[in-house]
Amino acid sequence: MRKALRGFLSLAVLIGTVSATGASAGAATAAEPSANQGSGAAGSSESSSEDIKDRILAIPGMSLIEEKPYPGYRFFVLNYTQPVDHRHPSKGTFQQRITLLHKDTSRPTVFFTSGYNVSTNPSRSEPTQIIDGNQVSLEYRFFTPSRPAPADWSKLDIWQAASDQHRVFKALKKIYSKNWLTTGGSKGGMTATYFERFYPKDMDGVVAYVAPNDVVNKEDSAYDRFLANVGTKECRDKLGGVQREALIRRAPLEKKYKEYAAANGLTFNTVGSLDRAYEAVVMDYVWAFWQYSLVADCADIPADAKNATDQAIWDSIDGISGFSAYADQGLGTYTPYYYQAGTQLGSPDIKQPWLGNLSRYGYQPPRNFVPRSIPMKFQPSVMRDVDNWVKHNAKRMMYVYGQNDPWGAEPFRLGHGTRDSYVYTVPGGNHGSKVSGLVADEKAKATAAILRWAGVAPAAVEADPAKAKPLAKFDARLDQRNGEVERGEGTLRP
Repeated sequence: MRKALRGFLSLAVLIGTVSATGASAGAATAAEPSANQGSGAAGSSESSSEDIKDRILAIPGMSLIEEKPYPGYRFFVLNYTQPVDHRHPSKGTFQQRITLLHKDTSRPTVFFTSGYNVSTNPSRSEPTQIIDGNQVSLEYRFFTPSRPAPADWSKLDIWQAASDQHRVFKALKKIYSKNWLTTGGSKGGMTATYFERFYPKDMDGVVAYVAPNDVVNKEDSAYDRFLANVGTKECRDKLGGVQREALIRRAPLEKKYKEYAAANGLTFNTVGSLDRAYEAVVMDYVWAFWQYSLVADCADIPADAKNATDQAIWDSIDGISGFSAYADQGLGTYTPYYYQAGTQLGSPDIKQPWLGNLSRYGYQPPRNFVPRSIPMKFQPSVMRDVDNWVKHNAKRMMYVYGQNDPWGAEPFRLGHGTRDSYVYTVPGGNHGSKVSGLVADEKAKATAAILRWAGVAPAAVEADPAKAKPLAKFDARLDQRNGEVERGEGTLRP
């Protein structure tokens, strides 16, 4: 994807380190609550008069950035002091952003991560809506501002990130004592999987959406087979035609790109040249279409690419791939992702034979998208370990994929030894596929499992899973609709 290990951590040493570091400047903190104090929340069923904010800020190392109002919830944006290296917690700390959508401590909690930056606006993942619970969302380490200074990039790996999540869970479990699920989509689904692999006793269930599983980085033929058959031939031909024209017309379109870059202050130091950046955007075009779009969206693709204007070709490529993606300004935000793709996660190297000899650079590797000052070395055993663990040890784990999503070409699979675990596919779905998009019987079965894992399945659902439905009503401001997927620069990222 462009886009071991376990150490025992002394809680006493870690708390001492966190306490010594303290909260960030200007942040609010509070004292440790006594054991018999409650949670407290206006309008909730919680019995204690103590405010939930006070309990949260009583956690050593937790500080408040801001609280935002939302009907029926309390929403907090927080910083939490984490060790840079969980194996050596005395060797420095950093501030990691967290958000908390608080409903009631008597409800279960969902631990969400996108695998990237955290949104500081209230939102609710699908499992949170299904179980009508609280939601803790964590920013992935090394995504600004949750980055140690100075940044030792060797401390950005999946075990360290899972250990971040483990510490947050241990700290908040004392307040939110009911069942916990972990979830995330794409790189967030991968993150949820890695968390379960390294800390299998923490969560009561895992719901991972569209999570890629690039087990052997050098063997990517599954992606090629997928792209050769996805959708309809008519749609594939239209997409391939536009992509070919974008490379055939490289000279006039790169002139336009140079003007675009100058107007928008774009530079290309990391990737090396405007030409390399241009081709990288074009090479992403077909993949990005299927990642973000549906078959019906093919109607918007120029049907006769050879006779289309330069502007029509530009607009189609820019609208789907985004010409700012591989400029320094587009890459900078995602340096942690490309670093991980080039050191542990793996990345697709697709052939795209319909382009013939038009490509100068081929599918460029993650190393090209990370500043050369940051050393990288790929570790081929890491994904094999996770894949093997899931196949033989998965317990209460659910994977949801989209039929037309390229990232699902190499999915997680369940094998002998797994228990109460499932893999589902949304018909015609893209990278925004959710449980709500499954066929009716699978949707009910998946929803029932999520309710059961969270410990809130109604008696009627326990007796008949076909009756399962989300416990909370859909909220257009909080909940993303099925099939919607957030588009971002640098399209070939999970």
